Amino acid sequence: MDFYVLLFAGDINVYSVARAFNDEYGIIPKVYGKYKTFPCAFSRIMDYTNDYKADTREGFLRIIREYAFNHKDLPVILMGCGDSYVQLIGDLKSQLPSNFIVPVIDEDLIRNLTHKEKFYERLEENDIPFPKTFVHKKEFYGSFELPFDFPCIVKPSNGIAYWAHPFPTQKKVYKAETREELNGILGQIYGAGYDDSIIVQDFVPGDDSFMRVLTCYSDRKGKVKMMCMGHVLLEEHTPHGLGNHAVIITEPVKAVEEKIRKFLDETGYVGFSNFDIKYDERDNKYKVFEINVRQGRSNYYVTGSGENIAKLVVRDFIHEMDIPFRTVTEENLFMVVPKGVALKYVENPVYRGEILRLIREKKAHNPLFNRKDLGLKHLFYLLKNYFGHYHKYKKYLGKTAYDKGK
Repeated sequence: MDFYVLLFAGDINVYSVARAFNDEYGIIPKVYGKYKTFPCAFSRIMDYTNDYKADTREGFLRIIREYAFNHKDLPVILMGCGDSYVQLIGDLKSQLPSNFIVPVIDEDLIRNLTHKEKFYERLEENDIPFPKTFVHKKEFYGSFELPFDFPCIVKPSNGIAYWAHPFPTQKKVYKAETREELNGILGQIYGAGYDDSIIVQDFVPGDDSFMRVLTCYSDRKGKVKMMCMGHVLLEEHTPHGLGNHAVIITEPVKAVEEKIRKFLDETGYVGFSNFDIKYDERDNKYKVFEINVRQGRSNYYVTGSGENIAKLVVRDFIHEMDIPFRTVTEENLFMVVPKGVALKYVENPVYRGEILRLIREKKAHNPLFNRKDLGLKHLFYLLKNYFGHYHKYKKYLGKTAYDKGK
């Protein structure tokens, strides 16, 4: 092989990226993450090392320099598969070895797009719909009025700073039914030491099946070359995993893709981008929630649909090819929970039928089930994680429309 691959993170995101490289090129990427945990620990499709300081500036640079010293002969594709790693790569681009290939935007643009307050300003400038939003500042205390009714969604503008200040009831996203509940959430977040702005948004009605995910790839010249939109049917509902996608069917929506393509091209974006979107039946609009300046956790829905994400990077940066633009339309089912969980917790019976049809047609993929990765320890944790979803969904969702015969 005429290149190396160095990846950072320890979750399903980095596993899916490593698998994409392994599927397409048969290589074993080198991967660093903080903890010795599933799905990366004990995997045979990657060379995984846990380092508790991997996501610190000092630790990250140490790892990069050690790796670079032993891999001078070929280009090294460097990819971060978590927000903190992408931030580090963007910050340190000028200090990276000359043979490192980095399909990531610069640090200023990363901060501008990942800070939700600034991101919504950009969406407004580009006429891209997003939920009604109130930006709460720490100094407001209790003296503010919302321009919409309850319930509302609450989330930090600065995700990296937020997770750097943990507290027992910390969640990825909150839903507040009353003003008293909202005040309590704000108090907990600020009380833990977070001091940036907090986004309070109008709640867009609808279950998980109203969600969409859009993954894009922009080439080294800053032009979008691939777009793959997925219809989310089920999300995770644990406090830290809320909003992570569990079941997706590839389903393009041309009007949404055209707006996002124009936005990214005009921004001069490079690399993978991932958008969370929800359909609002009140005004028949798709509303953007946020952007990840990387491929998302569920990125294997793209690879499973026939557009291997590793191949895009290699064709663009290693072979310097002119990649033709493509909207992915091939039907595919991404599902990381057991069929029984999906059929029980996907509320709409039409979608439950689609899940069964795609499974019958062998158009379903779970990145964690890999014939090349069936070592005993890995298989043990795989099955424990997989069947553990029954308990998690029962605990956090309880009764469903399925239970009621709908």
